[in-house]
This record gives sequence, structure tokens and C-alpha cells, in this order.
Amino acid sequence: MTDVNNRSQRLGILVGGGPAPGINSVISAITIEARNSNLEVIGIYDGFARLIEGDTTAVRQLTIPDVSNVHFQGGSILRTSRANPTRNKEDLQRVVQGLKELGISYLVTIGGDDTAFSASEVSQASDGSIRVVHVPKTIDNDLPLPANMPTFGYETARHVGTGLVLNLMEDSRTTNRWYFVVAMGRSAGHLALGMGKAAGATLTIVPEEFLADRITIGQVCDVLECAILKRRVMGRERGLAIIAEGIAEKLDPEELAGLPGVEVNYDQHGHIRLEEIPLEKVLKREIQHRFQQRGEAIGIVDRTIGYELRSASPTPFDVDYTRTLGHGAVRGLLSVTEANRRTDGGLVCLENGQTKIVPFEELRDPVTQRTKVRRVDIDSEGYQVARDYMIRLEKEDLANPEMKLQLATAANMTPDGFVARFAHVVELAGTID
Repeated sequence: MTDVNNRSQRLGILVGGGPAPGINSVISAITIEARNSNLEVIGIYDGFARLIEGDTTAVRQLTIPDVSNVHFQGGSILRTSRANPTRNKEDLQRVVQGLKELGISYLVTIGGDDTAFSASEVSQASDGSIRVVHVPKTIDNDLPLPANMPTFGYETARHVGTGLVLNLMEDSRTTNRWYFVVAMGRSAGHLALGMGKAAGATLTIVPEEFLADRITIGQVCDVLECAILKRRVMGRERGLAIIAEGIAEKLDPEELAGLPGVEVNYDQHGHIRLEEIPLEKVLKREIQHRFQQRGEAIGIVDRTIGYELRSASPTPFDVDYTRTLGHGAVRGLLSVTEANRRTDGGLVCLENGQTKIVPFEELRDPVTQRTKVRRVDIDSEGYQVARDYMIRLEKEDLANPEMKLQLATAANMTPDGFVARFAHVVELAGTID
């Protein structure tokens, strides 16, 4: 690692959470603007992980030549980790002390909601000696940015993911079978819905549709089964369903743990490790079992789309966006005066074409004290348009005697039995009236 003993006024950069397209573009923009503002720039490897251990050697000086050609590359030249410095006071103090030992008076963190919370806690613990600005990054698009701006990386992930879904839809048409595709999105279904809407998938299921805190696998499968049956009535035996992985976080951990091949583990931030939950296989197995009980076999291919998206090269939109955010982060740090200083820093965002710093305290949920999460608004026009183009069981299907009979026949049930069994599906939030 680089020798950083020769000190001047310094700005540190670190990346937390999962990769997202555009990270290197942010690093590049921050470094160029900081160096042009006579700041030394220190890149910190592996997020907070090394600092938590008291290790201040995993760093490097960044110069303009180091970053001038990395803005179009995927991944992170500083790597990243999900290490959580807020698990206990000792870890947090080691991080603050390590930053002080490195002579860092300005810190830019790049990450999602967990990293934003960590950044806020680090700034508070430094008693104002380290000014922190956070650059919001996540392909999940779940940070509450002004004017409903996307988080960087989302548009690239949706673009790449839509291309993959279109390929799978063509395979579905060619082989006349169903695909169940799980898309990343822990707390919100933005990515799944964005991909499904853009590709014209048969249906997309997001966690926001279910108002209860806990749901069952059976409830999710009821939505899928009804869509398959309705598609059959419409003359098609194939289709593609996209399911947001956040569905798994709403499932009862005890139900998940009782399933074959499923092990429930948690990360440093207390979240279930969704990447270890084979949601697509769980749903496939249950749907196939239901059809087998009716004496039928149904072909289903299960896939997960997520890791293919996170380190993709950013699209021009995300390069443009991230260069503005990186520049704005440095200007925001340097524009602070004693009169307007906020000891816990803030998040840089773009509103009406101008960058601004939103104080961390405005991003905290007053109940949980964690960073707020932006979820899919199921009452929005964007969601309603997506729903209008899906094939799903709707209220009018059950109100139409002919359609109700056809659906019941496809399910090998009586019309009254079908309604009794599946009426709850059309009562989900977001169901079109």
C-alpha cells in the first residue's frame, strides 16, 4: 500500500455494500475535483473492514492520472465490503481513530442505506473533526432521494437486466415453458418492476404488494399459480415471472429454515443473507407440486439475476450522473462554514439540476433511527401502468361468469371452489379495480 506519512489536508474515499455500476466514476470525479482544490486524496480499501480492525495500511494516494480513465469501468478500484462499524462502540472508535491517524478531515463514503447510516455515525463520533458526505449508491434504488431521482447504478442495472430478461423471454417462447426469475432488491421492488415493465414480462411480484409484515410462500405461489392458469385460459402455456428477492425477507424465517436446501444466515447489519435463499427454486418446487397434485407436469426454469448487474460498465446516464455527484460531494464538503456546519454531515443528491447536501438526520426514520428506505409506491401511476400490462388474476376475472368458469376448469376446480381458494389474491394491495 501507499506510504501516506507525508500529510497535507486530506480527503478519504471508501466504498461500502455491494458493487453498483458507476462507483469508479464517482471515485474519479471526487479525486479530480479534490486534487484541483488542493486536497490530497486517500483511497481506503475494503470499506470499513480494515479500519474496524485498527489497520490503517490498506490505503493508497489517488492522483488525477490514477483515475482519469476509470470512469467507464465497472466494479470498484477500492473494492468494497459490508463491514459494519456501528455494531459496537469499540469498532466505531477504532474507525474514527484510524481516520484521524491518516490525517483525514474530509470523508466521502459511497454506498447504500447501511453505509449511509455508518457514515452518519462515524461523523457524529468524530465530534465534527471529520466532515462526511455520502454518495448514494445501490442498484436497488431504495434511498429516498429528492424529486424521485434514482440512485446511481440503478439505470445501468435495469438496462443490463432487461436485456437478460428479453433473452429468457425468447427462450420461453421457443421452448414453450415458464421462467421464474428472481431479481435483486432487498427492501424494495424497484429493480424487479423496472426490468419487468421494460421487458414486458408476464408479471412481476414485489414485496410492497403485501401489506402484512409477514407472508407465506403459499401466498406468493397463489399469485403465480393464478397467473399461469389465466395465461392458459388465454391460450398460452408459457410465460416469465419476475420476483423481487425482497419477498424472501418478508417470509417467516422459521418457514424458510424448515425448507429443504435452505439455511437462514444474517449479515453484519442484521439482514437475512438473501443470496443464500434459493427463492426461485422454492417457488418452482411448490408450483410444480401443485400441478402434480392435479396430475399435470409443468416446465419451469428458475434463474436469479443480480450479480451479473452489479459490476457492469455504467451506461452514459450513470457516468454523467456520478460525475456530477462526485463533484458535488467535494464542493459540498468545502463549502461548509462554521455558521452552517452540521456535525453529522449529509448525503449528496441532485435536485432540479443542482447538487445539494441533505443532512443525515433528515434521512433517518424517526422510529427505527435507521436510514429511510424508498419503496415502490403501489398507488403511483408508474406502478399502475406496470400492473395494467401484466397477466394476473384481477377482480373482474372473478366477476365474469365465463372467465371464472374457464379459470376453474383450468385448475380442475368448481367455480365456487376457485373463488373460495383464490379470492384473496385479488385483494392484494395494488390490484387494479
